[in-house]
Amino acid sequence: MDLQVVEQVAELGAWISEGGVVILSGAGLSTDSGIPDYRGPSGSARRSTPMTYQAFTRDPIARRRYWARSHLGWRTIGEAFPNDGHRAVAALQGCGVVDGIITQNVDGLHQAAGASGVVELHGNLARIVCLDCGDLTARVALAARLDEANPAFDAAAVAINADGDAELDDTDLDRFTVVDCLSCGGMLKPDVVYFGETVPPERVSRSFALVGNARTLLVLGSSLTVMSGRRFVLRAVKEGIRVAIVNRGVTRGEPYAGLHIDAPLGIVLPHLAGEVAGEMSAPVRI
Repeated sequence: MDLQVVEQVAELGAWISEGGVVILSGAGLSTDSGIPDYRGPSGSARRSTPMTYQAFTRDPIARRRYWARSHLGWRTIGEAFPNDGHRAVAALQGCGVVDGIITQNVDGLHQAAGASGVVELHGNLARIVCLDCGDLTARVALAARLDEANPAFDAAAVAINADGDAELDDTDLDRFTVVDCLSCGGMLKPDVVYFGETVPPERVSRSFALVGNARTLLVLGSSLTVMSGRRFVLRAVKEGIRVAIVNRGVTRGEPYAGLHIDAPLGIVLPHLAGEVAGEMSAPVRI
């Protein structure tokens, strides 16, 4: 890290040590786990249009093609492990300085690293919901059913997106067989928020409550391009709450941030966690 970044990290460490931190994380936090970012340095422009709720529920062909892509993409998301950044966030929470974690990610890696009480704004790819009866099931169980229903499906993903949607050639999509809910025969969908679908109000209100009671809103690995995450930064600024951002590349939150650190999260976050843990364990001097 260059001298400017070192000074910024030291200042951020002082903010965090005061406690009352709420974290808002994005796809950039999971890139070190092998999950590509949407727009950051590790990402690439996706060729396919993100699935919308309307297309998924109304168009059987679009739904079949989505499941073919998502089935392959899940192999990457489902096999990913938390990285040093996730573990550092969990460690900061364990130190008592983090009051809440809000994530835009759907990979479940915060919890896998040991964090608790995570607000998953956009849901979690590890869960499957039936749109007819509401039954929730595990993605691993559905993956086994899809493998059984598609024994000859051997397509290879060209690329994987952060939402688990893989890029495939069209010739590989139309021979995929979709399965339905075992309980009622209804339509199954990953328990995530699609484009055109509304984030459940209780998640939004819970997130706003966390931000409203924070001393510092710490944004990790998000370009804040979409309003789903940026609205919490705008609320923090409106409430006079400090905003700090650690992100590789451009972010739309920079005009609102008291600190913006453009550096690898896998380096910055473990350093911060170590510094804060050291301060917490240091003997009190009178």
